[in-house]
Amino acid sequence: MATLPQDKLDALEMRFNYVEAALSGGAGPDEFVKFSKEHAELAPIVGPIVAYKKTLRDLADAEELMKSGDAELREMAESEVYELRAAVEQAVAEIRILLLPKDEADDKSIILEIRGGTGGDEAALFAGDLFRMYERYATLRGWKVSVMEESAGEMGGFKEIIANVSGKGVYARMKFESGVHRVQRVPATEGSGRIHTSAATVAVLPEVEEIDIDIKPEDIRIDTMRASGAGGQHVNTTDSAVRITHLPTGIMVTSAQKSQHQNRALAMQVLRARLYEQQRNTRDTARAEARKDQVGSGDRSERIRTYNFPQGRVTDHRINLTLYKLDKVIAGEALDELIEALITEHQAELLADMENAN
Repeated sequence: MATLPQDKLDALEMRFNYVEAALSGGAGPDEFVKFSKEHAELAPIVGPIVAYKKTLRDLADAEELMKSGDAELREMAESEVYELRAAVEQAVAEIRILLLPKDEADDKSIILEIRGGTGGDEAALFAGDLFRMYERYATLRGWKVSVMEESAGEMGGFKEIIANVSGKGVYARMKFESGVHRVQRVPATEGSGRIHTSAATVAVLPEVEEIDIDIKPEDIRIDTMRASGAGGQHVNTTDSAVRITHLPTGIMVTSAQKSQHQNRALAMQVLRARLYEQQRNTRDTARAEARKDQVGSGDRSERIRTYNFPQGRVTDHRINLTLYKLDKVIAGEALDELIEALITEHQAELLADMENAN
């Protein structure tokens, strides 16, 4: 039977009890906020730990009853032991996942960037389909989507669209969507019925506050300019568009909403997210390489997922999972099936790494 590190479970339970006592004992305003946050983080794991320990005690009692001289009691105990051992195994599996190291950005909202890649007008149309898929998925999960910047395609869709998706735990679920998404279908502009392959890139960046990333005034250059090109309803023709360049890294961000003040705020928001992601990648070289491999250049040959419309299927190539429900995935309704499978695979990899380390 699988086991758990009892000393770690005991320490978590003791800390949780201490935090609860501090909250009910009249902690000051600053401490109350700190302890409330810690309580919210500990509660989801301490609850299962308490239940697991009770199941272990019940199992020990049932195993003791199996030694009874009463045949009827032994039979009842044997049945109970079988059920309790299964419950313990399930609890161990759940708690092992809860004990996995948590990504510091998991609870954050995100900056979602979608760009048409290889495929011209069809790539822009597909980028629009992807954005609507995520928009519907966000609605189903109770998240809020706000478009920050967009550049419309000539035939529809988007050459590029950047949006803020806010809510609890958005990054935890959406981070696996970063990469090249490929579509295979007959474009509306294709008269011969020939299937085309196009691609769009998706980047998911955790949104950060000013306290998370320090940007010095002398490290940025802010230029105002006239918006140009097909930019959809969010682009105007005044001189309110803003371009911010981060001089140390060369990262450049533009925003072309109606208000110059709003543009500065939006551009800084995106800049912070990109700098934060860059810092995270620097700290974790392996993650940086994985992200580079996923997003790539937008070429057709690089893909994490393929949406095949003629066959009505979606394939995620990272986990070799195919769903024959493309209509529900593209509507955001079945996207969770892919995301849940990716999360499970990610957790399995983390568990394997922990076991190898031990």
